[in-house]
Amino acid sequence: MSAVQPSRGAQDPAAAGGVYVSPIPVRRAHLGDAIVAEWTKIRSVRSTLWTLGGLIVAFLGTGLVIAWGVAVTSVERSSGTALSFGFFGALLGLICVMTLGVLTFSSEFSTGLIRTTLTACPSRARVLGAKAVVYFAVVFSLMLALTWSTAVLQIVILDARSPRPGEWISATLGVSLYMALLGVLSQALGALVKHAAGAITAMLGVVLLPLVLALFLISPLPKVSDVLLTYSIPSQLASFYPALGGFAGENGGSGPTGWTSLWILVGVTALAMGGAYAALERRDT
Repeated sequence: MSAVQPSRGAQDPAAAGGVYVSPIPVRRAHLGDAIVAEWTKIRSVRSTLWTLGGLIVAFLGTGLVIAWGVAVTSVERSSGTALSFGFFGALLGLICVMTLGVLTFSSEFSTGLIRTTLTACPSRARVLGAKAVVYFAVVFSLMLALTWSTAVLQIVILDARSPRPGEWISATLGVSLYMALLGVLSQALGALVKHAAGAITAMLGVVLLPLVLALFLISPLPKVSDVLLTYSIPSQLASFYPALGGFAGENGGSGPTGWTSLWILVGVTALAMGGAYAALERRDT
């Protein structure tokens, strides 16, 4: 009986003309690969645990403490008032969302990891898109869970009537989308500024500066003060809560609220991401 001859497949250098061919299939990378890479990054660093943990404590803790304080003082307990207490936790949670958003990009510049990232994925648009998708999904999912659980607990603590569907959707889905978009805006600013401290300070200025200027301009420029107050991020965030409806200026001015505010933020975030893309394309990292 003759000996069985080994098959000469693609792994045999002789069969491949003397060139080794890897048994691992080779394919073109796509956005899904970049998303997996960014998900691995964000879940493996300690800053994610600390900042998102702070978001949970700030949002849930503040909302429940205020609801408990209102319950023991026997003030109005309508469903709209009960849901509105989530605003104070959201306002504190903004700091955590913006900080982590900035760090997801600026930390790569400070550590030099951005060179590895852009070597593995030369497409700047793909890197920006993957980071935005991952961070938006993380913040949106966490905020949706927090807003729903906090709203339910506040209704129970205050023994208020069941809110209307529109009130529920605005105070949960609307707030979650708005917070997640602010996180993506922070990412874009982190890519533009490159330095964590500078980008975080800039985002805090975006949130707080219009309110501070509005207070100083109430007497000399009341109309300007109304515009700044109405279009400030805290006011737009407050507009998602039924009992708050945004902050009215001294002259009772009103501006975009609720879902209109969300579309405005979408436009601002898109412009910021475009600027971040242009900066990454032009900049030698």
